[in-house]
Amino acid sequence: MFTKIFPKIHTEGYKFIVIAGFITIILLLVNGFLGLIGLLLTIWVYYFFRDPERAIIGDDNYLVSPADGEIIKVEEVDGPKELNLENKKFKKISVFMNVFDCHVNRAPCSAQVQDILYKPGKFLNASLDKASEDNERNYYKLKDNHGNDIVVVQIAGLVARRIVCETNKDQTLNQGDRIGMIRFGSRADVYYENYEPLVKIGQTAISGETLLAKR
Repeated sequence: MFTKIFPKIHTEGYKFIVIAGFITIILLLVNGFLGLIGLLLTIWVYYFFRDPERAIIGDDNYLVSPADGEIIKVEEVDGPKELNLENKKFKKISVFMNVFDCHVNRAPCSAQVQDILYKPGKFLNASLDKASEDNERNYYKLKDNHGNDIVVVQIAGLVARRIVCETNKDQTLNQGDRIGMIRFGSRADVYYENYEPLVKIGQTAISGETLLAKR
């Protein structure tokens, strides 16, 4: 019960909680109502950076969601040109994270990290189609245990201004391992081959738990 009310916090969040707390104290000295607003903001910052444990299926026949949020795309597309995969067909699932979702991202499958590529860009609304091409983003090219190419893309959004990568090239990941986070509203795309989607547009996904696709 305690961990549900006071979940573990991602290390990225501590400085923001301290800043929000300091602002709240200043506002309280000025005006009680402003102090209340500051307190609510501090609570929101705390919960934004929550990093709860998740129940991972641990099955190589499934891909799990890399992010909490709403499924906004399930489609077949060309692979990311940034990784020289534009001549290869993939299925793609996009998960939109609003400012109330947990923003810690996880590996959809057990895999080896073949490449990590960061691309600077704009900060359009992450739910727009152009966000996957124009926004700041970070690519993880993975090779799963069946030899399939899997790509996870962290995409910054309208409010997000920082993509955090906690993964290294050539690292071996287990399904559900944390790979990074995005601060303040964003999106995660998963490109995959040889799996069939299990989710629909509008469905809510939970990072590390929701089954996106099956072999």
